[in-house]
Amino acid sequence: MALMLGALSILTFWMFGLGILLGATATGTAVAARRPDTPGHHPDVKQGIIGVFAGIAGIAFGVIFLTAALPHL
Repeated sequence: MALMLGALSILTFWMFGLGILLGATATGTAVAARRPDTPGHHPDVKQGIIGVFAGIAGIAFGVIFLTAALPHL
C-alpha cells in the first residue's frame, strides 16, 4: 500500500497538493505497517523502505512545484 501511494504521489506532484497528501499518507502507512503489534501482518521491509522514499520524493516534488507555481497564479 505504501509503495503504491508513494508512486502515485510522484506521478501527481503537479496537482497542487495531491502529491504532498499522497506522499504523507504513503510515509505514514509504511511506518504504521512496520509496527510489530499489527495482527496477522508480516511487513516486507524492502517495500516499506521504498514506499517511504517514494513518499518523501513525492512530498519534495510537490513542494518544489508549489514553490515555483504559486507566484504565477
